[in-house]
Amino acid sequence: MGLIKTAAKVAVASSVHGRVQRRQHERWAASEQSQQPGAGYSHQPASPASHQPAAGDPDARIAQLKALAELKASGILTDAEFEAEKRKVLQS
Repeated sequence: MGLIKTAAKVAVASSVHGRVQRRQHERWAASEQSQQPGAGYSHQPASPASHQPAAGDPDARIAQLKALAELKASGILTDAEFEAEKRKVLQS
């Protein structure tokens, strides 16, 4: 059972990391675009990650919430980002 929990944690962390990375990329692109007016840089936002835990799988939800808490504690997620991601997990 330990291997399954570890795999779930890795999947959750990877999903959250991907969303954070896309959001940072979008912010940097917007910043670059505002610094270089007329450069013609057009950025299409990335689609959100499609990995969501099954509604009946409490272990996956717990693992995802723990991973989010670790990302918040390490400073990767802001309080607002943490709350938004937590709402997504709890609503699924």
